[in-house]
This record gives sequence, structure tokens and C-alpha cells, in this order.
Amino acid sequence: MTSIDLKKTYRDHYTAKLAPSIVEVPERPFLMIDGYGDPNTAGEYAEAVQAMYPIAYGFRAAIKAATKDAYTVMPLEGLWWVPDMADFDPIDKSSWFWTIMICLPEVLTDAMSVGVIEGITAKKALVAGAKARVEPFAEGTAAQILHIGPYADEAPTIETLHRFIADHGGTLSGKHHEIYLSDPRKTDPARLRTIIRQPFTTA
Repeated sequence: MTSIDLKKTYRDHYTAKLAPSIVEVPERPFLMIDGYGDPNTAGEYAEAVQAMYPIAYGFRAAIKAATKDAYTVMPLEGLWWVPDMADFDPIDKSSWFWTIMICLPEVLTDAMSVGVIEGITAKKALVAGAKARVEPFAEGTAAQILHIGPYADEAPTIETLHRFIADHGGTLSGKHHEIYLSDPRKTDPARLRTIIRQPFTTA
């Protein structure tokens, strides 16, 4: 049996520095749940987060049974957006749409995943489990930066990232993307590590 650390396999996309950098992000399968509203107050968001890891570990078990290989379950990620991204406000989150997601191994097949979401949802009585799906996702060209500290203090880091994109002749495209490297239940808010990513296009 092989144990695969996907964060090392996909190192360029799950590590970042305090200075912005450009990455090319290919298509990979993700477990996803969609919703709307401020993640700090929306019950829908809390229910979605509660469902993600049990289902992700269900996929891990299914893949291990099929391939004999284990892998490290990836961190939670979030896509955040408003209909017109020119109006995206990192402070006022009440009008945000969101997709929370966890990256899955590329080895995953439909045959491996049959019944996983339904089975784990029923076994764990997951309120948001019925909203979960597996879908391919890619970003192409994007810029990313590491934010250290509370989520509420991200605005200056986001501004730095957006300025970097503009300085490189880019226009924001796609959705604001966050990758949560730290567990907020166990980590001092001042030490939280979050990758902030923004796709962009150039003329």
C-alpha cells in the first residue's frame, strides 16, 4: 500500500509565499457544495462545512478499496463571488455566493464514487449532504498569495494580490478563491494560514 500526500503532489497549488506569484491551475475533480450568505452567520454554510469532511473521507475509503493506495485528505477551499466581481467587497460578505470544496485525487472514477455521497449522507445524517456533488474544476492562469492571520483581516492581502495582477496587465476573472491550510478550531487566529488565489486574463 502506498500513502500519497496530495499537498506534495500538487505542491505549487497548495503552498504560497507572502509575495504574490503566478500559477497555472489545471483541471482536477472536486467535492463541492454551493450556497449563499455570510459564512460567519449563515446556517447553510455551517451545515455545508459539517458535511464536507465525512464525505471526503468516504471517497478516500472508496479509492483505497479500489486501488489499495491511501492519500491525505486535502484542505477545505472556498470560492466566493458576487454577480459583478467589480462589486466584490471583502468586508461585507452578506451578498456573497460561495462554493466550498475539497480536491480529490485524479485517479477517482465514477465506478469508485458510486453511492459514496448518498451512503455517507444517510449514515451521518448530514443536512447538506444532498447538495454535494463531484465536479471537475480548473482556473488556468491565476495569482496567489499567503495570508497569515484572521480571515477578517484579509482585505489588505487581497488588495496586494489584485494590485499585482493589474501591474502584470491582468484583468480579474473567475472567482475569489481561498484555501484554508489551518484548522480554525485548533489554531490561534493570528497564526491562521490561508492561500488567496484570483484567476485573471491578459489582453
